[in-house]
Amino acid sequence: MSMGNFLSKGRARLSSARRKLATAVDFGGSRRAEDRRALPSESNGFSVAPPPPYVGGYKLILAVAVGVAFVAGCNRHAEQKHGPPPAVTVAAVEQKQIVEWDEFTGRVEPVEAVEVRPRVSGYIQEIKFQSGQLVKKGDVLLRIDPRWHQADFDRRQAEFEQAKVRLENAKREAERAGQLLANKAISTEESDARQSRYQEAKAASLAAAAALDSARLDLEYTQVRSPIDGRVSRALLTEGNYVSGLAGAATLLTTIVSVDPVYVYADVDENSLLKFNQLAQSKKLETNDDGKIPVVLQLADEEEFPHRGYIESFDNRLNPETGSILLRAVFPNADARIMPGLFARIRVPLSDKHPALLVEERAIGTDQAQKFVLRLTSTNTVEYRPVMLGPLLDGKRIVRSGLEGDEKIVVNGLARLRPGMPVAPQEAVAANPPSSASPDAKLAKR
Repeated sequence: MSMGNFLSKGRARLSSARRKLATAVDFGGSRRAEDRRALPSESNGFSVAPPPPYVGGYKLILAVAVGVAFVAGCNRHAEQKHGPPPAVTVAAVEQKQIVEWDEFTGRVEPVEAVEVRPRVSGYIQEIKFQSGQLVKKGDVLLRIDPRWHQADFDRRQAEFEQAKVRLENAKREAERAGQLLANKAISTEESDARQSRYQEAKAASLAAAAALDSARLDLEYTQVRSPIDGRVSRALLTEGNYVSGLAGAATLLTTIVSVDPVYVYADVDENSLLKFNQLAQSKKLETNDDGKIPVVLQLADEEEFPHRGYIESFDNRLNPETGSILLRAVFPNADARIMPGLFARIRVPLSDKHPALLVEERAIGTDQAQKFVLRLTSTNTVEYRPVMLGPLLDGKRIVRSGLEGDEKIVVNGLARLRPGMPVAPQEAVAANPPSSASPDAKLAKR
């Protein structure tokens, strides 16, 4: 029922109530006059009480008063409803070139990881590193008591010198054997024996040299050195403990992991993999200067994605139990902020660069399962527009359908507006967009 019809009916009822009131007052006055004539007078000896007031007339008066107040309230409501249009903030629909991406949860792993074990047996004499220290390849981590190995090296060196002397002597005898045999000073058998002793002395010298080299290695191995650049863990044994250097049973001393760069492993679902492969084969994905597909990374305490890397490889098969494949990305880590073992989120591009429409998140309303925006018309009224939404980008939502791109939409006060209402639009103040750490100009989360 419209407000005009409602007011007309109210006025009609008020007029009817007034007519009934006038009739009731007239009827009540006549009735009381007749009653007074019918009553016996005081001269007859009776005292007569006055008749009771006419109750029906007062009820009508009360009803009329309530009706008047109601109509007055309705008139005030109508006046308020037809007041000035509400002020709302409007903003133009933004258009940008974007790349859409998917987010995956990954884990950080070192490129190199080493278990440090001794190559010789002995007692730990000195530990020369601190837990968590960054070390370089070749740095001495700990020292094993070298005295026994030094003594063995000295013995092997003496044996080598002895073998050298025997070799030189056998060589001289073998060289003279030919002259003496020609002069028939020695027999052929003696000449052959001298040649054999020379060959034996040569072999003994080589064996002594090999034994000396082995002893030298054992002596060097008493200084346990870092095999890679990286971060060292704690010492699992302290000074004075005996460690074994036997192959297959060597004692674990500590571990080292490389720091820069690092790997990030993430499980990618089958649908994302198929979409990625299709874009990669058609060469629609953006690449960096080295021809690698860029990705970005976010740690748990970060709001943006400041770390840039690239996709290194995918595994050779999907896991049939999870329906996903393992992706490996490489990220530089010069400041050692990305520690192995951390969980991280990485963004993988899953579209080519294309134009898109963006609106602020607060400008989107929900009508049951339907998303909508209120468009500002040329007559400063609002129009209902259902929209289909995409992912977020810098706090704004991508609109896939429902808008043309040249509209202005209401960005606040949606709850008090209805389609077709007149409004007083005010332009929204442009804010500086947040910086994007994506490898492309803009990346949108799918």
